[in-house]
Amino acid sequence: MTLPPRPDLRLERLMIDSIRVLAMDAVQQAGSGHPGTPMALAPLGYALWMRHLRYNPTNPQWMDRDRFVLSAGHASMFLYSLLHLTGYDLSLEELINFRQWSTRTPGHPEVHVTPGVEATTGPLGQGVANSVGMAMAERWLAHRFNRSDHSIVDHRTWVLCSDGDLMEGISHEAAELAGHHRLGKLVWMFDDNRITIEGSTALATSTDQEQRFTGYGWRVLRVEDGNDVTAIDSALAAAAQEQERPTLIIVRTEIAWGSPNKVGHHSAHGSPLGQDEVRATKQALGYPSLEPFYLDPEAVSAWRVARERGHRMESEWRERLDAYRSDHPDAAAELERLAQGRLPDGWDAELPDLRGKADATRNISGKAIQALAARIPEMVGGSADLGSSTKTDIERAESFLPTTPSGRTLHFGVREHAMGSILNGMALHGGLRPYGGTFLIFSDYMRPAIRLAALSELPVTFVFTHDSIGLGEDGPTHQPIEQMAALRAIPNLMDLRPADAAETVEAWRAALGRTDGPAFLALTRQKLPDLHTPEAAPADGLHQGGYVLMEASTEAPDAILLASGSEVGIALDARIVLEEEGIATRVVSLPSWHLFARQDESYREEVLPPEVTVRVAVEAGTTLGWERWTGASGRTVGVDRFGASAPYEVLYQELALTPPRVAAVARELVAAHRVGAFRPHT
Repeated sequence: MTLPPRPDLRLERLMIDSIRVLAMDAVQQAGSGHPGTPMALAPLGYALWMRHLRYNPTNPQWMDRDRFVLSAGHASMFLYSLLHLTGYDLSLEELINFRQWSTRTPGHPEVHVTPGVEATTGPLGQGVANSVGMAMAERWLAHRFNRSDHSIVDHRTWVLCSDGDLMEGISHEAAELAGHHRLGKLVWMFDDNRITIEGSTALATSTDQEQRFTGYGWRVLRVEDGNDVTAIDSALAAAAQEQERPTLIIVRTEIAWGSPNKVGHHSAHGSPLGQDEVRATKQALGYPSLEPFYLDPEAVSAWRVARERGHRMESEWRERLDAYRSDHPDAAAELERLAQGRLPDGWDAELPDLRGKADATRNISGKAIQALAARIPEMVGGSADLGSSTKTDIERAESFLPTTPSGRTLHFGVREHAMGSILNGMALHGGLRPYGGTFLIFSDYMRPAIRLAALSELPVTFVFTHDSIGLGEDGPTHQPIEQMAALRAIPNLMDLRPADAAETVEAWRAALGRTDGPAFLALTRQKLPDLHTPEAAPADGLHQGGYVLMEASTEAPDAILLASGSEVGIALDARIVLEEEGIATRVVSLPSWHLFARQDESYREEVLPPEVTVRVAVEAGTTLGWERWTGASGRTVGVDRFGASAPYEVLYQELALTPPRVAAVARELVAAHRVGAFRPHT
């Protein structure tokens, strides 16, 4: 890319100071926020966005744009200022209403809320890890679709990170993997201001970041003065030429640069400067007006050149796309489908009918993955070094490695947290349908990434195996007890805990059919029987979240047993006991609270009639939350303690997760109901 000429120093300074003024004024107006970092980084923002970043403000979703991730999301006014100045659909009024209800300038950047925001950031470390997924996605798509005579996927991922990002452990996981994969189109720009909320970074760290990243296999560049636009420009140009290694640019800055009394002081990190200091700063900068949110028309005009340049860049790319479409029509059609996020026609046509199969649901899931991968070429995934246990590798597919960049099996190593965020980055980039697997207990290590996937409405699938005390001898350190309840508490996260082979196949169909948020599958290590006998309801009831799997022997049931996953079989066996005693019992399979809660009330009441108050839930985990479905008069048979090390059959017996126990609880409730004496408890 030919770099545009720089304006005269007066105009360049005015353009840079526009960022500082907008950040100061917006934070002051809101009464909260982080002004110091945008003020210090204004020269970097100017150099990157006006001279190196490839983007089109009139089309924020241009497929071959560079991605810019503000991992230091607390500095959101840095990004919002740049988006407004370069001509995105983000008005000055939105900046004036920074951090207020229902504006497009929330306290931390949120994808889908603000045009031009590529990732939801703020929890430190997430953005840098997302960027690794974005760079991996770019490489995968480039090697799949580019031809010797056509380069149609060719862009970079730029990240602005802080000392806080690099302190977070996830940065180690992500940076190490990026270096291993030699992601040459990835650039992190480290704001080395040596300030934290509590004071100097020397209070908590003495790491030599240059040596650290060199050890990861990164190229490291330094800019000693964050106000030296020429030095910044040179470093960015060098990074843009790198092909073999990711690049870290260490930029030495002073927080709140330009402020006479707050420069270099930690108080400028997360608090407004104060009205008097804002005025004093504008005076010290020689800014042409002291009025809040004043922007010099000449500076705005100079910034808005970005719209023309961006339109020209995209137009040139579209000309190349037309030539590519002419020479390679099938590949072009496939690339456009991927860019739109559409699954291919008949994507689930090869999912096997596994009714009658008694097997661990992790094994059934593995078979489903093979069938789906055969029809969905953009489906890529792997595990955190557990592929043989989670059954998440795509058979006969190459591994994604520097030597095989279009491989479909991903190897994250023992890096659960980075795995989750990298999967999110792939989904944010677009063009891929990523999934990743680990044991359910280790979902705790990646919970922040799962939460952000839900918040960002990303179609990512998390595969969690070894989902209960059923994993047996590994003991309580590996037996999830509270994890299902904790994950179900995350809004917009689809939980899927299938009960047998047939439900597992439907769970995958539900997970990949979703486009507005993530899903997770909780799968067993132990074998489960086939529950979908001719007398049972079909497994596609899973798509309603809960359904009547086995009806009572009379039209009006005396009791309802509810369960998910491996405990549905226990409920069915308990039903046999109760029916033999004359207690008409319905069994409800409830594999997804998320889906069931979204059904019409009439459907939920059809499955769980309000008049049937004798309800017993059973699940091999904490009982917390099941009262939502059992009601005040019901009970839950679960595990409100940590597990133990023993064969799983022994554990189920010792912890009283058995058909006789469930039948006894239901029997007691029925008896109490008949005499009108409820004794509800868990």
